[in-house]
Amino acid sequence: MNIIESHEDLEVWKLAIKFVTNIYKETMNFPKEEMYGLTNQIRRASVSIPSNISEGAARNSTREYIQFLYIALGSAAEVETQLIISENLDYINDNTFINDVKNIKGKLINLIKSLKKRL
Repeated sequence: MNIIESHEDLEVWKLAIKFVTNIYKETMNFPKEEMYGLTNQIRRASVSIPSNISEGAARNSTREYIQFLYIALGSAAEVETQLIISENLDYINDNTFINDVKNIKGKLINLIKSLKKRL
């Protein structure tokens, strides 16, 4: 069994960091007129996912940690919606991103459930 010493040891955090990196690369190809619209929204929401995981892990209590994980989950849902819009506009033609964010959401839900058992 792996010992979790920090948020950097969490698989969901690692996946979220990789996801953000890939989102930034992909959104470089979005139309320039979307720079302050959809591109910015997707980037900000995707950055929020690993940021809230790490901030929650640094908090003083399990309840606070769970609250930050819920915020990360909300950001993941936001990104998923924005990616669907991006697909509808033909800015993204690869559903890998949606699959990735669904995977992250599932792992966040499982982590929340696991932490709730400790309460």
